[in-house]
Amino acid sequence: MGGVDHIDMQLLKLLKNNARMSYARLAEELGISESAVRKRVSKLRRMGVIKKFTIEYELENEVRAVILVKTLPPKPVPEISGKIARIEGVEAVYEVTGDNDILVHVGVPSIEMVNRCIDEIRSIPGVVGTNTMIILKVWR
Repeated sequence: MGGVDHIDMQLLKLLKNNARMSYARLAEELGISESAVRKRVSKLRRMGVIKKFTIEYELENEVRAVILVKTLPPKPVPEISGKIARIEGVEAVYEVTGDNDILVHVGVPSIEMVNRCIDEIRSIPGVVGTNTMIILKVWR
């Protein structure tokens, strides 16, 4: 099984912008056959490059926040990250470099729910601090 080439990268970019784009339209954009697009998408899924097809959305009253999390040994960061990922409202968990170990992206209906997420994160053994930023506006 080969790696990811230039056409695969173009395909990923097109799908990132519109995951509902038909194979026929993708083929037209890439200048390859529809069957070649199907094979490439299948290959990228098997390789784990394409993890899932999803949507981005924005609700008028939804509160989005980023929570930076500091941890201390002996609890391993991946173990803490896994527990955080199971908290209601958590959309993504990233292990990062720098002063913090984990970045958590939250999307919930209220500030109260953000506070609940923070409280749950702080209750996890190994978490020693959090810093929360409410997202005011998203630029795409």
